[in-house]
Amino acid sequence: MTLEETPSGERLHVGFFGRRNAGKSSLVNAVSGQDLAVVSPVAGTTTDPVAKSMEWLPLGPVVVLDTPGLDDDDAALGAERVRRARRALSRIDAAVLVVDATRGLSEDDLALERELRDRGTPFSVAWNKSDLPGALPPPSGAFSVSAATGAGVREFKDAFAAAVLAARKSAPEKRLVGDLLAPGDAVVLVTPIDAAAPKGRLILPQQQALRDVLDAHASAFVCQPEELPGVLARLATPPRLVVTDSQAFGRVARDVPPDVPLTSFSILFARYKGDLRELARGAAALARLRDGDRVLVAEGCTHHRQCGDIGTQKLPRWIADFAGAKPAFSFVSGNEFPDDPSGFALVVHCGGCMLTPQAMADRLGRARAAGVPVVNYGVAIAHVHGVLRRALEPFPDALAALDGRD
Repeated sequence: MTLEETPSGERLHVGFFGRRNAGKSSLVNAVSGQDLAVVSPVAGTTTDPVAKSMEWLPLGPVVVLDTPGLDDDDAALGAERVRRARRALSRIDAAVLVVDATRGLSEDDLALERELRDRGTPFSVAWNKSDLPGALPPPSGAFSVSAATGAGVREFKDAFAAAVLAARKSAPEKRLVGDLLAPGDAVVLVTPIDAAAPKGRLILPQQQALRDVLDAHASAFVCQPEELPGVLARLATPPRLVVTDSQAFGRVARDVPPDVPLTSFSILFARYKGDLRELARGAAALARLRDGDRVLVAEGCTHHRQCGDIGTQKLPRWIADFAGAKPAFSFVSGNEFPDDPSGFALVVHCGGCMLTPQAMADRLGRARAAGVPVVNYGVAIAHVHGVLRRALEPFPDALAALDGRD
């Protein structure tokens, strides 16, 4: 990924849903002006949600999800395809319900409308194939379009974008770190460069934190852990905040004076993408682990595992040492998070920099429904190194949750 690209987790996610052969893939292509999706007259051509990045003005950079038909009746795979299509609801910010105008609204379409309203997800109905003989008139609020001829597509795009922008404008803005800063503040970002660091660039959480510091008109000082004492000594006044990679928490906590606020990139992302209070409460489960307890370690992205990998090697070792037990660890990545995580004593999740807030909220909701506590990498690492209270001091509500006072 280049620095000019908008990360997937920061793009607006728009899902196209509907029955088989409603023309979802054709409408995706018509909206984008590109052949992003495979189209065919054969029902069920799209068998898995397909994500494509594009520019949708005036929305800007978006990820479009083209999903399988909600009425897939293939005996062997249909139920799984429908399940995956419905799971895509947890990843989207807005939806397009594509209806075949020659068939009209089905029970599947109406059920999806109800679910989108229940979730509070903005959506529009695209009344596709409106150019065909026998096309039914669109219901109130639906947009008459033809993906085949392009009729009504531009009007639909503009109206949909305006509705989504209006909905987003009314939502409170979330900042990664900028809301903790004032113009002129100094922030130290501690970024280890080790075998796991990508060659020639910073990892995404570090990039985004750095950008948000600059957007707040504060100054950022970036260093590796061994350089931190020298950087702190050269600053005329103490920094407003020190943010560290979680793996260096122990060392950095010893070098940062007690009166200087300290936290981690992962904890910032826990607040930005999820619910930091819930994750702070989940930290208590680390000390309760016993031999054989099942612990799920989940990452939102997929990447090549390396020697010393944080999720599969370092974290399990630290957790086992902290608990004085031998839990049984399982590992998932990407979209593999289980529908029902019951049976696990604890879920340990990454910061979620590649996930949308909706996707992270859905995962937390699944764990909550199953009665399984969740903690994220940064919270867990701070806890096992004995610095969690200090790492949560910039966030009083999360500290209260850690103490059971919320």
